[in-house]
Amino acid sequence: YDHVPKLPMGNNKSVPTLDELLVSCDFITCHVPETPETTHMIGKQQLALMKKGSYLLNLSRGTVVVIEELVAALKSGQLAGAAVDVYPEEPEGNCKNFVTPLQKLTNVILTPHVGGSTFEALKNIGSEVAFALRKFVVSGGTTGSVNFPIVEPPQEIGSAHRLINIHKNVPGVLRDVNRIISDLGGNIRRQMLSTDESIGYLVID
Repeated sequence: YDHVPKLPMGNNKSVPTLDELLVSCDFITCHVPETPETTHMIGKQQLALMKKGSYLLNLSRGTVVVIEELVAALKSGQLAGAAVDVYPEEPEGNCKNFVTPLQKLTNVILTPHVGGSTFEALKNIGSEVAFALRKFVVSGGTTGSVNFPIVEPPQEIGSAHRLINIHKNVPGVLRDVNRIISDLGGNIRRQMLSTDESIGYLVID
């Protein structure tokens, strides 16, 4: 289930509502961002809808599941077990004073949210970052950026020159840049612009 309609992947199939998903599955896994819509998305009502003896895995954000209600469902036998690697208040390190109501429950697995810190993951991240940096230097491509407008221009530009312009996202910038190029006798072959709320990113050949 996703609140945004998506095509099925592999042999899975979507259901129209979260309730329909909860009543039909033996294992429920949560993979959502933290937003006002997902905060406390799984609470007393949703846990009661789940199949008796089912399992819940929260691998997304600590505020998605109401911990106290999860504890009650685990103690009552409504859920057979749970696995959690995110918490409403995340520990900053290997501290001795980390406390959660899920501790000491024998049908719960608690793990740290460090899936990206394995040897294999760190190796892959290093390769991905190096590839992304090289792509930006060579072509100006920013695909994969989390806090910058996304543009994916082709690497080959022939005999043209590539100009990159990062600017405040306000009206008139594209017009002014084009006027400067035109006044200097330049001919624009290709132009790509992407913006977010505050930044504009322009690539011109």
